[in-house]
Amino acid sequence: MRPRALPVRWIVPAAVLAGAVAGGAYGALRTPEYAATSYVVVVPTERSDPAAALGFATAYGRVASQVAVVGDAAVWAGVPARTLKKDVQTATSPDAPMISVTATSSSAATAVNMADGVARSLVVNGSQMQSSTHVRVLPFSRAVRPTSPVTPTAPLAALVGGCAGGLLGGLALLVRPKRRQEGPAHTAGASVPGPATGSAAGSPQQPETV
Repeated sequence: MRPRALPVRWIVPAAVLAGAVAGGAYGALRTPEYAATSYVVVVPTERSDPAAALGFATAYGRVASQVAVVGDAAVWAGVPARTLKKDVQTATSPDAPMISVTATSSSAATAVNMADGVARSLVVNGSQMQSSTHVRVLPFSRAVRPTSPVTPTAPLAALVGGCAGGLLGGLALLVRPKRRQEGPAHTAGASVPGPATGSAAGSPQQPETV
């Protein structure tokens, strides 16, 4: 027996429900992750200027992962070097010579250690290169232990999934093929009207005499 198609009016509600269930399951089953951020600042020495400090801050931000691997950041953080390269992100500002080091981990304490370890590596490397760069890399702010994960919770994931499901259901309604409307069927033996006579064709009628 062929299953009946879902009525059109139930497509969007069904898509919303399916998306909410999928999003809630994802939020409940996924391991929560925590993020911690540490900051370092680059300052010029007497033989340099602020523009040079800003340029070196951008450069240090780009090579932070390599500096961390070469240095002792993995030892200080207590994680493998490949974890630092994968789970640590740096960002710089075009207006201030500051570098933010953000680490994510399933453990809040590990995230703090990773962020502080990479920042410490930048400070040590900056001190070793100070005689040639004429800038100093100083610690600005240590990472604060996060109290809540950055990954979405199950209710929030369910809400996002429901919205995505509703959007997909609406798109499905827009692109679905429309059913053709069939006209009245013509019989095979339908008669064809014959040619009109002269009077029917509009010939002038003779006037009646009284």
